[in-house]
Amino acid sequence: MKRKVMRRVAGALRDVWRSRFGRSALGGGRDRGMTTSEYAVGTIAACAFAAVLYKVVTSGAVMSALQSLIKEALDAKF
Repeated sequence: MKRKVMRRVAGALRDVWRSRFGRSALGGGRDRGMTTSEYAVGTIAACAFAAVLYKVVTSGAVMSALQSLIKEALDAKF
């Protein structure tokens, strides 16, 4: 009777181990990475960020600040 119980427990543990770790080793289980819709949303967000950054960098205040910074760097005395 005791051996039957031990065999059942060992079999159950083996099944749990295989279902838990065997599936992930074979590539099954949870999805990893992004789906097509997530790529689309990420691409749109990156393009929107690039457009905002372009507008900021090409604004008058930032352009004049960059020009003065470059002018000071080129006119620096060593």
